[in-house]
Amino acid sequence: MNVRIYMPSKTATQSGRGKTRAWMLEYEIETPRRPEPLMGWTSSGDTLNQVRLSFDTREEAIAFAERKGWNYTVYEPHQRRIRPKNYADNFRHDRIR
Repeated sequence: MNVRIYMPSKTATQSGRGKTRAWMLEYEIETPRRPEPLMGWTSSGDTLNQVRLSFDTREEAIAFAERKGWNYTVYEPHQRRIRPKNYADNFRHDRIR
């Protein structure tokens, strides 16, 4: 069984960074997804793709996957780049558009 371990990123619709500090372990999809004929929703025969386990550290998630004997892939999180800005920069006439 293949799993992936990652730290989720901030959602695009929210300004806060809630739920981004825990490491997640998700199962890789074993069966292909297909549209359901009645409603048209995307479905899969494998229910493990609905399971998400959270861990405080990356090492805990790796230890859990190794204890179960699963193959895992770790995706490192991207570092935030904070570019300091002044409020007055919004009204500069020489900025690049």
